[in-house]
Amino acid sequence: MDQSNRKIDYYIDKLNLKPHPEGGFYKETYRSIESINGNRSLMTSIYFLLTSDNVSHFHRIKSDEHWFYHAGDSLTVHLLNEHGHVKLKLGPILENGEEFHHVVPKNTIFGSSVEEEGGFSLVSCVVAPGFDFEDFELLNSTELLRHFPDEKEIITKLTFE
Repeated sequence: MDQSNRKIDYYIDKLNLKPHPEGGFYKETYRSIESINGNRSLMTSIYFLLTSDNVSHFHRIKSDEHWFYHAGDSLTVHLLNEHGHVKLKLGPILENGEEFHHVVPKNTIFGSSVEEEGGFSLVSCVVAPGFDFEDFELLNSTELLRHFPDEKEIITKLTFE
């Protein structure tokens, strides 16, 4: 087992991460007791670990999501919007245009990947108003290709179909 796999297994074990429906591994770390309209937490946060073989598939949620880099290789957050395919880079190498955090605006189509072969990235995601699976929409390649026909390569990589 190489060093990267040991670190992946270490974080999954020590942080008690479980498979996420969109890909990767996660654990909710905080859910505020304060709520909006009596049923929506003001804020939630998770640890989220992705590997080069286990991407975050294209999805959309109804709240802003703030991503924070913690460890491992750089992570690319892929957005599909009116500008086409936009990449946000999270990571520790600032001179390469990476940043320690980025916000994905609500209702944005996005997914994430680790480009380093055999690599991983550990991040936190903070959602406000808080995340609820009722607001989670996993997108398919047919629908995305209809709206973004020039983005076939990334859509194929970040969808289940």
